[in-house]
Amino acid sequence: MIFVKISNSYFLSQGFAIKKRNKTLRYSLAILFISSLVGCSGMSNRDKNTAIGAGVGATAGAVITGGSAIGTVGGAVVGGAIGNQVEKDKK
Repeated sequence: MIFVKISNSYFLSQGFAIKKRNKTLRYSLAILFISSLVGCSGMSNRDKNTAIGAGVGATAGAVITGGSAIGTVGGAVVGGAIGNQVEKDKK
């Protein structure tokens, strides 16, 4: 019976830690999202396309290679290059 009480208190403390961690993660993601919107305000269309291409490429590379770091970085490089070339700057 003592083991059950100890394990219950352990699980309750772990549940509290997980809830607190999730709350911190949500706030961190919200701050990151808002700061990313502000950070892109001075970018040209070509710069935005490069950043979007790198993000999409990194995601695709991670999915295709099962989360491999090399696949993610490679996807980001290829995606950024494609995004950069999508719309040439008008001169």
